[in-house]
Amino acid sequence: MRGMELSLTLTVILASASAILTAFFGYMGARPLDIRKGPRMVPWRFLMILAFTVSLFMVVHLLNLLGIQTKPPERY
Repeated sequence: MRGMELSLTLTVILASASAILTAFFGYMGARPLDIRKGPRMVPWRFLMILAFTVSLFMVVHLLNLLGIQTKPPERY
């Protein structure tokens, strides 16, 4: 599909944004629990894993855009 391709610029922006979100979610998930405020209602660690997964896919896509093959070798 012609309109569905990610350009190099957009891939770098998305990879950077997801890496920043991963760090932020990791920081928020590692903070100590404040019992006076009650339970945490935002699953920070799960969001961190999702953001890391997106950044991993963006890095692989970036490597493919730069010409590095990331597919496994072909078998006989």
